[in-house]
Amino acid sequence: MRTLQRFSKISDYHKFANLQAPEHPLISLVDYTQIQYPQDVEQLKWIQDYFTIGLKRNVAYKFFYGQKEYDFDEGLMTFIAPNQVMSLTDNPNINRKPRGWLLLIHPDFLWNSTLANRVKEYEFFDYSVNEALFLSEKEEHLMLDILKNIQREYQANIDKFSQKIIISQLELLLNYAERFYERQFITRKIVNHEILTQLELVLSDYFKEESLIEKGLPTVQFVADKLHLSPNYLSGVLKSLTGQSTQQHIHNKLIEKAKQQLSTTRLSVSEIAYNMGFERPASFTKLFKNKTEMSPLAFRKSFN
Repeated sequence: MRTLQRFSKISDYHKFANLQAPEHPLISLVDYTQIQYPQDVEQLKWIQDYFTIGLKRNVAYKFFYGQKEYDFDEGLMTFIAPNQVMSLTDNPNINRKPRGWLLLIHPDFLWNSTLANRVKEYEFFDYSVNEALFLSEKEEHLMLDILKNIQREYQANIDKFSQKIIISQLELLLNYAERFYERQFITRKIVNHEILTQLELVLSDYFKEESLIEKGLPTVQFVADKLHLSPNYLSGVLKSLTGQSTQQHIHNKLIEKAKQQLSTTRLSVSEIAYNMGFERPASFTKLFKNKTEMSPLAFRKSFN
């Protein structure tokens, strides 16, 4: 069993990684070449109360984020929200010198700014590590320039403009990350089309089963788990391919099955609704109307 630690302050992480004390209590840019984790790091898990944005290459650890594992053997960015459980283990495949940067931002730094609420809109903070952002060399230099701008600002004499300037740089970095993720969805179309195919299989298998009454409708989390993706990343992939979210795909498959039963059986609308996992027939009728602009009964009559 790994020992669980909590890093409530950025200075807690600095001590853990044998770094000098942070120059600012609420924000810090860490040079990865300076990190020296304790020898028993593989026996530890930790929870952090701050955001971490990582830009890394050749890190000699396998990184566990939740239950998933990732090798940091390519240039990539990760975005980690507070209250995630993390751990490390040695990666024998890496024998090159690690390099990169970690930007640590405590939520208190964002207090009284527009980003304090808007940061939740950046869905990649909820992506898994195996959904990290891969960067071209040009993109990596651009992101690094922004990180260094943030560092220069908090290292300068703090005044009433400091927080605004740093937050504006942070927003710029997050907006670029959004753009680059969109590019990643597009450039990985073959992989993403495979995800779409797998999604169709998962939903088809689910709706073939006769136990929907007990199991209920499939959730976005269930589908994402089956595909070994985070819910937000899966929806991002699907939107880039089809313009529709995971929930919309689930509803489409449900309506497809409902149409089949309405046109080929004599089951009542209520029976079909219950068979498909709805607790109330009215909810099924409302969804069917929203999707087809017809009631279930009107759809059935169109076949008579």
